[in-house]
Amino acid sequence: MAKDYNGSLKHYQLESKRKRLSWIFGVSGLCILSYIMGRWQNTAAPNSEKLKCDVGSPSTSTLSQSEPATTLDFESHHQVEINNSVEVQKFPPCDMSYSEYTPYQDPVRGRKFDRGMLKYRERHCPTKEELLFCLIPAPPKYKTPFKWPQSRDFAWYDNIPHKELSIEKAVQNWIHVEGERFRFSGGGTMFPRGADSYIDDISELIPLTSGNIRTAVDTGCGATSWGAFLLKRDIIAMSFAPRDTHEAQVQFALERGVPAMIGIMDSQRLPYPARAFDMAHCSRCLIPWFNYEGMYLIEVDRILRPTHPIEEILERKVVEKGALAIWQKPVNHQECIQNRKVYKTPHICQSDNPDLAWYKDMEKCITPLPEVHSSDEVAGGALEKWPQRAFAVPPRIISGSLPGISEDKFKEDNDQWKDSVTHYKRILPLSQGRYRNIMDMNAYLGGFASALSKYQVWVMNVVPANSNPDTLGINYHSHKDLDLVCDIVLILLEMDRVLRPEGAVIFRDTAETLVKIQSIANGMRWKTQITDHETGPFNQEKILIAVKTYWTADAKEI
Repeated sequence: MAKDYNGSLKHYQLESKRKRLSWIFGVSGLCILSYIMGRWQNTAAPNSEKLKCDVGSPSTSTLSQSEPATTLDFESHHQVEINNSVEVQKFPPCDMSYSEYTPYQDPVRGRKFDRGMLKYRERHCPTKEELLFCLIPAPPKYKTPFKWPQSRDFAWYDNIPHKELSIEKAVQNWIHVEGERFRFSGGGTMFPRGADSYIDDISELIPLTSGNIRTAVDTGCGATSWGAFLLKRDIIAMSFAPRDTHEAQVQFALERGVPAMIGIMDSQRLPYPARAFDMAHCSRCLIPWFNYEGMYLIEVDRILRPTHPIEEILERKVVEKGALAIWQKPVNHQECIQNRKVYKTPHICQSDNPDLAWYKDMEKCITPLPEVHSSDEVAGGALEKWPQRAFAVPPRIISGSLPGISEDKFKEDNDQWKDSVTHYKRILPLSQGRYRNIMDMNAYLGGFASALSKYQVWVMNVVPANSNPDTLGINYHSHKDLDLVCDIVLILLEMDRVLRPEGAVIFRDTAETLVKIQSIANGMRWKTQITDHETGPFNQEKILIAVKTYWTADAKEI
């Protein structure tokens, strides 16, 4: 029988369609309502104040400058076992006498060690009994440092209250006291016309602005005038000097935003891998180059890349002008190997790891360069010019000398950190001059520092001493990790010590780990906030932003 169809739907068909439409509209309504509620919750601004960057006055801490991140609350969702004594622990301020305490360079402890080869000025770790569980205070009247580049020439006296250098080195035109501030005129023992003119003299002999030279090391740097004025030529110098009767001279450098570290040429290798620097410099650095069978020159040779110049004596003189001499390391060791048949010493090291630098004694033998196939081939591979070098695949990866690290992995790491830094910029005022000295405590391939290269900051890349593989050599500016006791409280206290008032810390880890860190940090006068990963809430890795609040020692304690 034919079906009865007159172009209209039966009653049961209409009823079925109504039910389907009601179901669709109901579900859609619930989705829209959930979305609106979620947006309403996520747009609520976190309870934090904005950073004020007025020079010379303390600013009010904040965790957001532009787009406020959502504070995540894990207390009702994550059961984290935290020691109750740690969770509620409030860390008191240390005595004012510790205001400039550097645990690994304590003069009192150093005097107990051998004075030969200046071993007493080496790095000496404190014992467990000496560890401090208090917060190192900033000096009274501490002020927000001048922004870069103004900070190159000025620093507040109250931040580094030491006039010794301005008196003892007055004729050398290093530092002048002008009211409440220091003025750094760029003078030095060997450059009375100023570091800028001195560097111009060097640039007449070797090209400093061609991009071939990016990293330099300044031994016995004094007030770091040389490194400070190299920065405007896009060359970053790691300057080092010991802590001596002038306190820590590098403290002035770091206050100004100039790369520096406490260090000395003694009995141990410098904390850098082989072939780490394009140029080395010594200006009346008081290093006994000819003692100990030339061991200190041999150490500089280890950290210097082939083909690029070194001031002082090493391999081959290029040019000389007045008191200035430029020497150059050869591109490879083919000729050097032949010369060993005539000149027996110093010999070439055998079975040595040239990148091993942490608590490794110096040796009186030449660190061998990678093998080459021709006399004009650059040992270890030629580097790209700066700034292309920042994102170019390093020769160590291209050669396959680092197992498990490929060119694709290097590029992926760079891309990831570009995204992360873009996200950080929404949370912290990276482009506003608020931050200058930055440390990456687990640099891996150096992607974070590369992503920050467009900002007016410098980054000390730190690689753990026990990392496998050791990626220190990949970073174009590197340093070994602080060998802290693996106790999260001690690590956070050490971070607090090296942080300026209102300095920021970014932690990336699982929610459980960050909740534990947050509970300790809150007892350290830090202002904290946990937010989602830049890829969204479904990523298990979260971000903890912590800002050290402004507080100083009591002036009555002085």
